[in-house]
Amino acid sequence: MKTGKTMAELVAEMERQRDKDVKKDYIADTPALTMTDEAKLSIAGNGEAMLIRPTAHKQIAERIQIPAKYYDRMKHEAPHLLAHNVNHWLKNNPERRMIRTLDGDVRAFLSDRYQRIDNYDVANVAIPILHDVGGVKFMSQDITESRLYIKAVTESIQVPVKSRRVGDLVEAGVLITNSEVGLGAINIKPFAHFLICTNGMVRDKATLRATHVGRKIEGDEIAALLTDNTKRLEDLAVLSKVRDVIRSAFDAARFRDWIGTMEQATQEQISGDVPKVVEVLAEHYTLDGGERSAILRHLIQGGDLSRYGLANAITRTAEDVGSYDRATELETIGGNLIELPQRDWRVIEKAA
Repeated sequence: MKTGKTMAELVAEMERQRDKDVKKDYIADTPALTMTDEAKLSIAGNGEAMLIRPTAHKQIAERIQIPAKYYDRMKHEAPHLLAHNVNHWLKNNPERRMIRTLDGDVRAFLSDRYQRIDNYDVANVAIPILHDVGGVKFMSQDITESRLYIKAVTESIQVPVKSRRVGDLVEAGVLITNSEVGLGAINIKPFAHFLICTNGMVRDKATLRATHVGRKIEGDEIAALLTDNTKRLEDLAVLSKVRDVIRSAFDAARFRDWIGTMEQATQEQISGDVPKVVEVLAEHYTLDGGERSAILRHLIQGGDLSRYGLANAITRTAEDVGSYDRATELETIGGNLIELPQRDWRVIEKAA
């Protein structure tokens, strides 16, 4: 699996981002916002225009209903035209928005009902509880532009995947994710670590999902800075739920059920043309050309032409991609393939 940051590096970055001069949030009416010809965003009465990061650009485009391809073309080829379009809609469709900034850049353009549950708070709840789990190991973690990731497993729950060809020993674990920029709720998902190949696999089922939706922010100040004190009590209920779910995440019986599903997948052989199977798989899960080639290579090298073997080729490919976000998506795709309904699996494995 892709390893990302060390735990010390992760904690250091989250501590850095806690500084009030590093991370700031504002509430503003959209007529008080202006995009410049350099595609930066300014808030009336709040100093210089700020660089807009890719996620915030996408959120602005979605909110004012400019198609993404046209928005990106204007940004690169005619930024003055982009500014004219954005400013027109911001001023003619007034509403209150939350603008999240980091290191002086706009990183998110969100609803004023967005409940800010920060990565530090999630980690501060999760890490001590994980330390209390017997034999826990922090396998991989990172903090990206999009999300916080913590992947931990326990040596106390190890179950083999049994078949005539496969004898993988698998450790039970958990994946914890959070997004501060509106790209997903807090998620706690089952995670598997394969000792023989060090692959990781994420299971979408049995997931806690705590959405970032809170009360509407009230007040008349444009660009009113929101402090931690205004949101602390609102976070407690969600974080308490996170605490309870993590405590119950390492359930040996549920993990054995998941291993049973993997064992069934070892018996489901690919009957179609292998390159074509991978091509149809790529269409089903929206994989790019490089990912498709890597999956085919790992599938052939592994020599296990079953549903299980194909899923492991996908999770092995996660190590090859540059993005930690995408690597985790591939680990999730591998888990989804294991539990794909039979009718959909047959379409993939019979491809010719």
